[in-house]
Amino acid sequence: MKKIMIMALMVATASSALAQDDLVKQAAGMTDKYEEAVKTITPALTSGQTVDKAKAWNTMVDIQCAKISKEQAEEAKGKITGGKVSYDTLGLNKAAVEALNAALECENIDKQPNEKGKVKPKYRKANADRMLNVRSMVINSGLYEYNHHNNEAAYKDFSLYVESANSSLFEGKDMTKDQYMGQVSYYAGLLAYGMKNYEAANKYADIAMKDTAVAADAAEIKIFAMKDQIKTKQDSINYLSVIKDLHAKNPKNEKYTGLLIDYYGTPGHAEEMKQFADEEIAREPNSRMAWALKGEYLMNNKNWDDAVDAYKKAAEIDPSFVQVIFNIGICYNSKALEMNNKLADKMGRMTPENLNKVKAVFAQSKIYLEKVKGMDPNREKVNWAYPLYQVYYALGDQAGVKELEPLVK
Repeated sequence: MKKIMIMALMVATASSALAQDDLVKQAAGMTDKYEEAVKTITPALTSGQTVDKAKAWNTMVDIQCAKISKEQAEEAKGKITGGKVSYDTLGLNKAAVEALNAALECENIDKQPNEKGKVKPKYRKANADRMLNVRSMVINSGLYEYNHHNNEAAYKDFSLYVESANSSLFEGKDMTKDQYMGQVSYYAGLLAYGMKNYEAANKYADIAMKDTAVAADAAEIKIFAMKDQIKTKQDSINYLSVIKDLHAKNPKNEKYTGLLIDYYGTPGHAEEMKQFADEEIAREPNSRMAWALKGEYLMNNKNWDDAVDAYKKAAEIDPSFVQVIFNIGICYNSKALEMNNKLADKMGRMTPENLNKVKAVFAQSKIYLEKVKGMDPNREKVNWAYPLYQVYYALGDQAGVKELEPLVK
């Protein structure tokens, strides 16, 4: 009885395996019926009863490529006739992604040693040849998802494109001349950073940095990934070291200068800020950011006159530098308030002569804050409303006060 049961089990197993391989054959014969073919073959791809898994996955590649060919033909027809021939753009994108994934799965199985220990891939060459074209379509899929804010889907597409270049599927193909690798890696890194996957962000940023067209932007991904992960003093030191190194290599890149300013602007780095500003001015006297940084250091130390001089130098270099022009107005405003406190008696009164001195400084503040108001009327860069309101109030400019009241309430 036991022997009969074992034989019955073997027959059942053989029948199940036969059934799965029959599904592969059926699917192979209906590549013109996309949905039905995919539905038919899907169980065979994961079933442990499928005898030839590589063949099953290769059949899936065939099905997806048939879909691609169909939609491309419809697209070409529309271009030739000039008519509105519709084709399934999203379906084309999805088929490209599925085709490449299936080809990679096929390769992973196909490259395994046979019973004699030899590796004889059966499907590699044909799949490699057709996937070289399909990979570029995967970029289109990623861009579509990215533009529609489907960031996770876009990341999967872009990372698939990048990772597939390292597959043994393309053994013997020169993948180093891929003109899109840098840009796609950059977007993959950017999306990974947005998802707080810092390891992947660094990985793809490193690849992107090999492309000079996106190297600077890719470096920013690495910098911000480091910044987000600062937990210890050593992390902070490493972060600063990286930024300083990038700044030294690209001294005219104001993004790196700005990051250094942000770092030195945090509590406990005031003297480092001053040293950096002086070094930058010595290296490049016409650096607007260096003069602005020096102005900020002096302003933070309430050295109003010297701060104004530094900011004015930055504004001379770049007359459109709204932030420093605003800070000039703030310095004059702060100086006037400080003078008012020193010159007034305990009752808040002061001599006409001293009052005129204070008003003269407020008048200077007014010149610069009104200039900023004209340059940035919607307060997109700086919020000039309240300090200018203070100046109008101090000068007794009732019209100005009334105008700004709605903005400061």
